[in-house]
Amino acid sequence: MALFAVIRSRGPAWNWLLPMRRQDDWAAHAAYMDALADDGFILAAGPLGGEDDAPRVLYLIDAADPTAVEAGLDADPWTPHRLATLSIEPWTVLVGSLPSRGTTRAQ
Repeated sequence: MALFAVIRSRGPAWNWLLPMRRQDDWAAHAAYMDALADDGFILAAGPLGGEDDAPRVLYLIDAADPTAVEAGLDADPWTPHRLATLSIEPWTVLVGSLPSRGTTRAQ
């Protein structure tokens, strides 16, 4: 497995008047993200900035290759209308390690 940094942007169906957790299909999206985290596919994920006003989201993903990353994210109920993938890049950790803080749930 390899590590990937993935940047996604909030897409055309994003309602900027509503908080993130009040967007359509939030419960389905959150459940899907939590399942990917439980499976070890998503190591960490969240908006780059404030939860409700950040236009981009960062994911740290453990997958075999970029195709596996795309396949995992394509099944997200928010793809492609609320979240669109901008980049998938291999990530080599040279210093430190990913902290073990326990699992945080989206729901």
